[in-house]
Amino acid sequence: MESSLSSLVFQVTDSVKYYYYDVWNTHGDPRVVNLPLMDGGPWNMILIICAYLYCVKTVGPQFMKNRKAYDLRNFILMYNLTLIAINGWFFLTGCWVTNFGIDSWKCDLVDRRSRNFIDLYKIQLGWFFLMTKFVDFFDTFFFILRKKERQISGLHVFHHSCMPAFVWIGLKFAPGGNSGFFPWINSGIHTIMYTYYAMSTFEHLKPYLWWKKYLTQIQMVQFVLVILHSFYSMMSPGCQWPKLFMYLSIFNAFLFLILFYSFFQQTYKVQQLKVKTKQTADCK
Repeated sequence: MESSLSSLVFQVTDSVKYYYYDVWNTHGDPRVVNLPLMDGGPWNMILIICAYLYCVKTVGPQFMKNRKAYDLRNFILMYNLTLIAINGWFFLTGCWVTNFGIDSWKCDLVDRRSRNFIDLYKIQLGWFFLMTKFVDFFDTFFFILRKKERQISGLHVFHHSCMPAFVWIGLKFAPGGNSGFFPWINSGIHTIMYTYYAMSTFEHLKPYLWWKKYLTQIQMVQFVLVILHSFYSMMSPGCQWPKLFMYLSIFNAFLFLILFYSFFQQTYKVQQLKVKTKQTADCK
């Protein structure tokens, strides 16, 4: 009886270990296992995302409930300038390692045995890109500390919490090849976005920030490009980029395209309608 119970416990423990840890390394790229958060399953990454959501929904609002908004303009300016530099560097480096994005359309098989400098450097860049998705959490934290809750939309929180998960999957299972397209183009767009955010901290520059609405539009263009990239990969004969990533990229990009379009309609089209209505009323 004791022997059977011990055997059952061993089998359960072994199964838990397999699905919790072993299966991820068995099917994942062995070159990423030594990077932080990449050994085994996505559990630590998920824990960080859960901590972010808990802070946004519970800890942050409770902390600021009886406090005045913090003036973080100088700190936020430094934060934005830092992210301009990081994303700009990432985009330019991506131009080099992907031949201005051309190599990310070739459907080449990710060679997990390769140890050449460029392939390993791409993996390091992928991990670095993953870290920037966690740094982006501070966008939300700053809104909370400044009591700008209206800017913490459902889309904002959903987008920030999903991005690390999608990037982690790509880095774990296919770090290179066509997987490099999204990080490359995304870093370029984030360079533009954080440039806008940095400029918005200066009152005398605000009259020149008329192009704010175009930030949402270029993000939508980004998602359209990702969809086209994935469909191109899907239609290319002999494409060796994993089918799962094609479907995942299309689903992810299409979902965010719909959400960003809805946000754009609600934020800018409704505002334009209100302005026109007010102008009509003033003329009467």
